[in-house]
Amino acid sequence: MKEQAAKKLLTALVVDDEPQIRSLLRVTLEANGYRVIDADSGGEAVVQAAQCRPDIIVLDLGLPDLDGITVLRRVREWSRVPIVVLSVRERELDKVLALDAGADDYVTKPFSTAELLARLRAAIRHAQSTGEEAVFNTGNLEVDLSARTVRKRGQEIKLTPIEYSLLRLLIRHAGKVLTHRQLLLEAWGPNALEQTHYLRVHIAHLREKLEDNPSYPEMILTEPAIGYRLLPRD
Repeated sequence: MKEQAAKKLLTALVVDDEPQIRSLLRVTLEANGYRVIDADSGGEAVVQAAQCRPDIIVLDLGLPDLDGITVLRRVREWSRVPIVVLSVRERELDKVLALDAGADDYVTKPFSTAELLARLRAAIRHAQSTGEEAVFNTGNLEVDLSARTVRKRGQEIKLTPIEYSLLRLLIRHAGKVLTHRQLLLEAWGPNALEQTHYLRVHIAHLREKLEDNPSYPEMILTEPAIGYRLLPRD
């Protein structure tokens, strides 16, 4: 009984070529209930990911052998393990490339340990969800995905097909950043990849219908110049 009640110890693979960062992350993660393994190169990271099957990977992009984007793509060829990029690179292009290559989230250095831990928890929650729940609840919003109905405080909200499609995508990836490219591709197809204004308009309409204060959204958050994230609320 005690073994069944015991909380599963999650394994985190930390990939960074700086010993100080690896040491800091080891101390932080172990203090918060993770078992930590680490790698100081991209090649070792791919091997560790395959052999140890971690529950989450914290990945730097500036590695001495393989670029972090290459590591991402190689791991994504066979694994859906959540990967949070932790990098000094702040350019929007780097963030978009990492997210499009399969990263679940992107945190820049220097970083807040509290924020990083929260991002790791969100990525793990998303990965542990099995399939698509029939009903999604967050705050005062209820979305019945089988019946395709949306209710706010019990009142049905009418969405256009595109608005519902975008909301469903955000729900499927709740807590995860979706890039403009990902949303445009799935909602409109490959011919609309440059039409980010479509996205802005429909996200604005969604916020008008779903947020309590659309000017200060608490649920559908903007990642500037990158995309959007649906943040579940209690």
